[in-house]
Amino acid sequence: MMRVLVTGATGQVGGALARAVAPEGIELVTVGRDRLDLARPGTIDGALDSIRPDIVVNPAAYTAVDKAETEPDLARAVNAEGPGALAAACSERRVGLIHLSTDYVFDGSGIRPYRPDDPVAPLGVYGATKQAGERAIRQVLEDHLILRTAWVYAARGQNFVSTMLRVGADRDVLRVVADQHGTPTAAVDIAAAILAILAARRDGTVLTGTHHYTAEGTTTWHGMAEAIFARAAVHWGRRPVVEAITTEQYPTPAARPAYSVLDNSSLDAVVAVPRRPWQEALDAVLDDRLGPRPVSPAVMEGTR
Repeated sequence: MMRVLVTGATGQVGGALARAVAPEGIELVTVGRDRLDLARPGTIDGALDSIRPDIVVNPAAYTAVDKAETEPDLARAVNAEGPGALAAACSERRVGLIHLSTDYVFDGSGIRPYRPDDPVAPLGVYGATKQAGERAIRQVLEDHLILRTAWVYAARGQNFVSTMLRVGADRDVLRVVADQHGTPTAAVDIAAAILAILAARRDGTVLTGTHHYTAEGTTTWHGMAEAIFARAAVHWGRRPVVEAITTEQYPTPAARPAYSVLDNSSLDAVVAVPRRPWQEALDAVLDDRLGPRPVSPAVMEGTR
């Protein structure tokens, strides 16, 4: 039995793994900050010694992109120093580590999907601390997999989907940025990819280094908002108008990459990971959040 310690039990990906059914021969032990807090490195040794995992999966992170600009020390503790300490503890115990990172390590000036070996140049504190975490892991632990993903969302928690549903419920017109390009990726799909990677490891294929995982396809925040409201309108009976604006028209404390599409080919060449079009995954998450689609009277009449 492969025992897997998963951090961030209350986070989006950690929570998805906590609810997932592990493949045969794999045991998932998911912990929250009460047992392993990256901001308190002293909790790391105790968690690893009590659980005695064969591998650690670390989706835990400081992800408040704008707030990180005013809390750089906390962001650095969670995203850089904590993962470095975790990797060192894993190295001492000969335990592998799968660590989640982000598209925000890139500056967004690219014109093709970013490959794992492309130069990094983060624009803000969040991306810089995530880059520092990657570097710290590489320095101390050979058996590591850094898995970068992008635009993560789930049915619950603080994310773009939750924000749009909250704001769209009260407004008839919204303005959303349309010049930032990326790939919305559901936390449940990231969890499924991690489980596939773990199953491959169980069967002898140990993937290391830096790789990317996102859903299929590309859109903008505006395009994602349109898709959210198209689905929500089935329940609400109304659909907000989404006006397209530029990044310049919506200034934020932290700069965002204009283009952060990731190239997944290096991962796909080694492990068969499940991957859905972003629209399909978003529909499934919205079904979870909003409930089944209402059946129209016409449809009901046709079933009699």
